[in-house]
Amino acid sequence: MTESIERSTVLSGMRPTGRLHLGHYHGVLKNWVNLQTQHDSFFFVADWHALTTHYEEPSIMSANVWEMVVDWLAAGIDPDKATLFIQSRLPQHAELHLLLSMVTPLGWLERVPSFKDQQQRMTDRDLATYGFLGYPLLQSADILMYRANWVPVGEDQVPHVELTREIARRFNFIFGRDKDFDRKVEATLDRFDKNEASLLMKCRRSWLQDGKVEARKKAVDLVANSKNISNEDRERLIGYIDGTGRLILKEPEALLTEAARLPGLDGKKMSKSYNNAISMRDDPDRVAAAIRSMPTDPARKRRDDPGEPDKCPVWDLHQVYTENPVRDGLASGCRSASIGCVDCKKPLIEAIVEEQAFFRERAKTYEDDPKQVQQIIADGCAKAEVVAERTLQEVRSVVGMIYD
Repeated sequence: MTESIERSTVLSGMRPTGRLHLGHYHGVLKNWVNLQTQHDSFFFVADWHALTTHYEEPSIMSANVWEMVVDWLAAGIDPDKATLFIQSRLPQHAELHLLLSMVTPLGWLERVPSFKDQQQRMTDRDLATYGFLGYPLLQSADILMYRANWVPVGEDQVPHVELTREIARRFNFIFGRDKDFDRKVEATLDRFDKNEASLLMKCRRSWLQDGKVEARKKAVDLVANSKNISNEDRERLIGYIDGTGRLILKEPEALLTEAARLPGLDGKKMSKSYNNAISMRDDPDRVAAAIRSMPTDPARKRRDDPGEPDKCPVWDLHQVYTENPVRDGLASGCRSASIGCVDCKKPLIEAIVEEQAFFRERAKTYEDDPKQVQQIIADGCAKAEVVAERTLQEVRSVVGMIYD
């Protein structure tokens, strides 16, 4: 099988903050629902990550975890298609984090953009801790543990994936070249057809000397499609192609996601911290009242004043929730003042309340039977642990932590 986006592994996590809002759904969960049908998907509750910034609030963690998982299930995340688990229930994550910390330069962590950004933004919290400095490395351990091919992220998270790639590359370089590395590579190449071996070497030179990505892909495809070599031989050859060592930890790729920017009730980005969010399972009456009171185009001081939809915070919600024909009619009515702001908000309220009714219906099963949610997570943890332990056994071996 070649390195392709189909049926490869995807990993993503979310900090437990309690019930999720519509921004979470349209920004993350809708994407997860699509990914779970195309990839082997691992979605996890990042409770250790939550402690890096909210370690002074341990009492709310348990409720936040289960409320968030219920929202995942209500959104359509299917435990038969994706593996759902809680980070802290797999101590392998902590062990890999520790082992990676032995070879990760301090400067790599200090240059992560979010390190200084969050320190400046979250001035009400003491973030001068090792846990906060090291959380990007813990993220890397989460990703590398499951040999993820793809990590769905927004543009602001791409540096975290790049850091993970650098860490994997450094680890493979340090621990992937045993004393018999060159001899084993040569022995593996001898099992190739002579023409294929020659082509592989030519592609390797083109990749290492000229940086030709297509040449690397062709060489990796030759290795992946060979039926005469073991998985360990494949990993070693791919490391050889890249000029490093045996591929122990897979370098992931960022899977950039197009997420609708969902405004909150005040026009700013929807966020609990801004107190402007609409929860996925919110009360319909509260939602209707909140949207009716949303600010609109300031130019429309009176009912017969024409407005401009692009200057109205409500319009951004229409971009997500209202079909084109209806939206075009609302835009025309706003600009001509033939409809008022209340008229404009009515179809939006109907669309959001209808969507939330679906969430509440799906969630009710789990709300009525919390043990069902706990069992889903227990099953997911067991499945994730098999993969995690397999990776960690190999890591322990190459760093010399398995003693006869």
